[in-house]
Amino acid sequence: MNVIAIDDEPLALKDLVRTLHGVMPACEPLTFATPRAALEHARREPVDVAFLDIEMPGMSGLSLAKELKDLYPDLHVVFVTSYSQYAVDAFALHATGYLLKPVHAEDLARELTFIYEHRAGNPRKRVRVQTFGGFEIFVDDAPLAFKRSKSKELLALLVDRHGGSVSAREACALLWEDAPHNASQRSYYQTIVADLRSALASVQADDVLVKAWNSLAVNPDLLDCDSYRFLEGDPAAINAYRNDYLPSYSWAEFSVGAFHKGARPSA
Repeated sequence: MNVIAIDDEPLALKDLVRTLHGVMPACEPLTFATPRAALEHARREPVDVAFLDIEMPGMSGLSLAKELKDLYPDLHVVFVTSYSQYAVDAFALHATGYLLKPVHAEDLARELTFIYEHRAGNPRKRVRVQTFGGFEIFVDDAPLAFKRSKSKELLALLVDRHGGSVSAREACALLWEDAPHNASQRSYYQTIVADLRSALASVQADDVLVKAWNSLAVNPDLLDCDSYRFLEGDPAAINAYRNDYLPSYSWAEFSVGAFHKGARPSA
C-alpha cells in the first residue's frame, strides 16, 4: 500500500513513523512536513492511506483530507492529533481512525489491522457494479455492453432490489413510468430481458440473474457492488458516496433515503 504521513512537527512525525515501523515493519510511509507538499505528491502518485495531523499552518488536516478524498475516494484517512475536539468533524469525513498523540502501538496496530484486512477482504468477485455517480457493470474489469439502454436500466433496477424479485408488470411500471401497460410493452419487456441475459451469458456471468416464473432478481452474493458495501458499513464505499446513487434513474429516488439512514433499501 502507498502510505503517507503529514505533520508540521518533526518530532511528532518521527515518532509516528517509528511506531508504524514497530507495528508493521513492511510499512514504509512517505513523510511530508506541509499539507501542500503532500497534496502535490498525491496528484502525481496514488495514495491508499494517509496519517494526518489536524492543526497545521496553511491548510488544516481536515481540509487536506477533503482534497485527498476528492482524488482518491477509497482513501483511508487516520487523523493523528493532540486534540480530541475535532473527532466529530473527522468522522463526518468518514475517517477510518482518530488517534491522539502520543500514538500508542496497540492503537496504531488496531487501525492498521483494519486497513490491511479490509484490503485483503473477501475473495475477488468477477462482477463489479458501480451505482454511485452513474450505473456501470464490469466483468473481469471489462465494461459490459448492452444492445439496449433499457436492458442496462433493468439490471440497475434489479441491483437496487438487492436480491428481491421484480415482477414483469412492476418492472414495466418503473421502466416506462406512466406509459400504458399493454401487449406491446410486455413484448418489448421480454426483448430487453432476453438482451440482458444474452449480455451476461456472453461473458459467462448469467448466473448473476435469478429467474423464476414472471419475476427476475440478482444474486447479490455474486456482485461486488459499491452500494451494497456502503450499507454493510464498508469505509471505502462510504467515502465514495457523494449523494449520487443511480442518478440517471428516477425510480432510484425511493432508495436514496437508505443511504442517509444507514439501512438497506427494502425489496
